[in-house]
Amino acid sequence: MAGTTNEQQYTITTQSGRLDKVLAGLQTIWTRSQVDKLIKTDQVTVNGVLQPSKYKVKTDDVIVVAAQTVQATELVPEDIPLDIVYEDDDVIVVNKPQGMVVHPAPGHPDHTLVNALMFHSPLSTINGEFRPGIVHRIDKDTSGLLMVAKNDHAHRSLAAQLKAKTNLREYVALVHGVIKEETGTINAPLGRSPKDRKKQAIVRDGRPAVTHFKVLKRYQHYTLISCRLETGRTHQIRVHLQSIGHPLVGDPLYGPKKTIKGNGQFLHARLLGFEHPTTGEMLTFEAPLPPIFKATLAKLDKTDLNH
Repeated sequence: MAGTTNEQQYTITTQSGRLDKVLAGLQTIWTRSQVDKLIKTDQVTVNGVLQPSKYKVKTDDVIVVAAQTVQATELVPEDIPLDIVYEDDDVIVVNKPQGMVVHPAPGHPDHTLVNALMFHSPLSTINGEFRPGIVHRIDKDTSGLLMVAKNDHAHRSLAAQLKAKTNLREYVALVHGVIKEETGTINAPLGRSPKDRKKQAIVRDGRPAVTHFKVLKRYQHYTLISCRLETGRTHQIRVHLQSIGHPLVGDPLYGPKKTIKGNGQFLHARLLGFEHPTTGEMLTFEAPLPPIFKATLAKLDKTDLNH
């Protein structure tokens, strides 16, 4: 998926109202929903700053649309080994390794989980050409369990469970610092960082995000915790834990420079549970920690505060 960027600039004179509505009225290229998508994917700035769709434009505001035109290439099935934990006619539960991108995107046109899944099985079509079967995602350097839909019926069921928050998603994370509380809840809205478009941040008008955590083990300078998600926002666990002063170990984006080296953040999607789309049975799966995570904990055990 290669792409080029077309940049268009508009200066507000007499227009007023929401950014998405005003921009849709300034040109005929995009519908309002398309404009909203451009804004949410950081392709629109106002006076050089990213703003939400509901931003109220003012006279002399300079709006720049840097829309990336993606030249779609054919999505090719690739014979890449998969760690399949469970599979039937409706769903696949896969244990994704660190370093693998879930679906093609600019900069990652192939060698993704989707490429591997397409070689293995038919997939649902609901999410479009480049995200077949993908109901939810985890970051490139986060390992662990993902549920994948093999048909549209299964996709609708699994997506509805995510929306209703009835499924189970539990992660294991190693964080900097010693957390004093046994348990805690972080309830803070997340959205694109106004300072760095690569990052998410806690923002007042962001989307609701709730993370529950529980201490599993304390070390001299680190804490091993489990995290359960109520919501599944981009980088949610990483940003939430950074916000309370306990960033993930190895996190290249939100963590300190001085950290334990690994393959990115020490974050693993250990537990996954959902109601089967056809049988209605509640299924729960568990994936062991990856080798580098286990080896790091073994080294830290020598400084275990409980001994």
